[in-house]
Amino acid sequence: MKILITGATGFIGNHLLKELLKDTKNEIIATSRDIEKAKKYEWFSKVKYISYDLNSQEELNLFEYFDKPDKVIHLAWDGLPNYNDLIHIEKNLFNNYNFIKNIISNGLKDITITGTCFEYGLINGCLNEELKTNPSNSYGIAKDSLRKFIEELKKQYDFNYKWIRLFYIYGEGQGEKSILSLLDKAIQNNEKEFNMSGGEQLRDYLNIKNVVKNILLISNQTLFSNQIINCCNGKPISIRKLVENHLNKKEYNIKLNLGFYSYPNHEPMAFWGDNTKLNLIKKGRK
Repeated sequence: MKILITGATGFIGNHLLKELLKDTKNEIIATSRDIEKAKKYEWFSKVKYISYDLNSQEELNLFEYFDKPDKVIHLAWDGLPNYNDLIHIEKNLFNNYNFIKNIISNGLKDITITGTCFEYGLINGCLNEELKTNPSNSYGIAKDSLRKFIEELKKQYDFNYKWIRLFYIYGEGQGEKSILSLLDKAIQNNEKEFNMSGGEQLRDYLNIKNVVKNILLISNQTLFSNQIINCCNGKPISIRKLVENHLNKKEYNIKLNLGFYSYPNHEPMAFWGDNTKLNLIKKGRK
């Protein structure tokens, strides 16, 4: 099977490509905007790399440009982790829709797209895929709108899609502004204290290695085609506990300055994903 991965040099894309390359039966095509950056990754020489910028105004048949893939896993998205930036609504939404429409209208039959738990909005508790979305930040609004656009596109073209709602992710290569990256940096700088919020907010975290395995599993399954699937742990953990677990695992010692920062207003206090669909996929039955 010929599989195209967009956003190849991103946090998820890098790990996904490494996981994909464990199966030599597939022909992998990777794309991102910067070939020089891509050359620094260990997977570069093992895939067919085709550079492309979603901001491009050049008129191309993208299905042919990417050598007619059997499947696309679309990870590309700009502007993170600034979730409130209007770039998500004003630019990313339409760039991504135009890319997807182009490649589908020219022949693609199977696409997997990553969404976000922020599509749900400021809802506390366990979040299942049937809940009505009500996003409260620009990133969530843009992703939710893109999903709705894809549903309309499905009425016009014959293709299958899977919409993966990602929750929180940690692991090697995560963003510098993520809490565990900031914690590691504080320790490397021999700081006495680590400033953080009260840490009582509940979140749903998965290690990146499990995330990419889930993405591939969801992409390959047929039980839930043209549907939303949460990619989540299903078990909430407090931010304080997440930090303490990380310190214990690494055998670090630093004082936690709890309550230094106020709780973020773009997230509910306590939410996690319902992973029923994901578990059914893993069991191979509906």
